[in-house]
Amino acid sequence: MAKGGFRGGYGGMGGMNQMQMMKQAQKMQQELLKMQEELDQATYESTAGGGVVKATVNGKRQLVSLEIGPEAVDPEDVDMLQDMVIAAVNEALRKAEDTASESMSKLTGGLNLGF
Repeated sequence: MAKGGFRGGYGGMGGMNQMQMMKQAQKMQQELLKMQEELDQATYESTAGGGVVKATVNGKRQLVSLEIGPEAVDPEDVDMLQDMVIAAVNEALRKAEDTASESMSKLTGGLNLGF
């Protein structure tokens, strides 16, 4: 073994790089939490049937509002109304998911971190 022994571990420049990485990770975590709060507060709307059905969801993927115009209510065609509600809700949820994915991609630089 060389005189003075092996000097591995976290000393020297390696420790500084690790310290910088820890600070960057903490900063990213703070930004992630802030972004998640903003996304949770946001709302996403979608319509179906030419606007007679309007669904609003929040960033937590919860339906917060559903508006159905009287012209959409046809007792002879309940199936169509159900289809319009499903379409509007699913599209609003897709918008929420797309926005969350885009925001996460911007924060992580495109890395898939499992979020």
